[in-house]
Amino acid sequence: MAKQDFLERPIGQRRQVLNRLVIDQEKFGRASESFARAMGTGEFLIWMTVFVTLWLTWNSVAPVVLQFDPRGLNFTLLTMILSLQASYAAPLILLAQNRQADRDRVKTEQDRQRAERNLADTEYLAREVVALRLGMEELATKDFVRDEMRDLLKELLEELREDKAKPAATLAAKPASRRAPAAKPVAKTVSRRAPAAKKSL
Repeated sequence: MAKQDFLERPIGQRRQVLNRLVIDQEKFGRASESFARAMGTGEFLIWMTVFVTLWLTWNSVAPVVLQFDPRGLNFTLLTMILSLQASYAAPLILLAQNRQADRDRVKTEQDRQRAERNLADTEYLAREVVALRLGMEELATKDFVRDEMRDLLKELLEELREDKAKPAATLAAKPASRRAPAAKPVAKTVSRRAPAAKKSL
């Protein structure tokens, strides 16, 4: 009956016999990385070699009374120590590798985003350069402006010459128009003398 009541209650209301251990993953990960980094150095290998050599030498040469891991037992204590070290070293190294892989993944993602931004900026700058080049082609060059100014000056000089020629022509036409009426009385006199000549005939 008690077991049935325990199963009917929600998980949050059940009493946990053993509370979960609260472990700071960041600190534990840093410790594992430090351990793996220390084991991967030449200094660790040298000190490990010195330690094992002294251990084997002492338990092989020293008197039997002073030996704490006798040779007759095939160095059982040393074997257990090395096995314990290996059993802890492998998971710690794997944990450090996983953290490094996560960092590499984040760095790769950041590099990819940075590369995409750089590509977008490069494409934008390329479009701007092309637009500027097209705009420069549409702008008037120095030679073009010089030719246009030369043509305008020619047109202005021609207009000025025409304007100067027109007053001279008008001045030349006015005296001729003034002299033409003076010839008419002569014609009249000639026409008046003609009847007189007819009468004399």
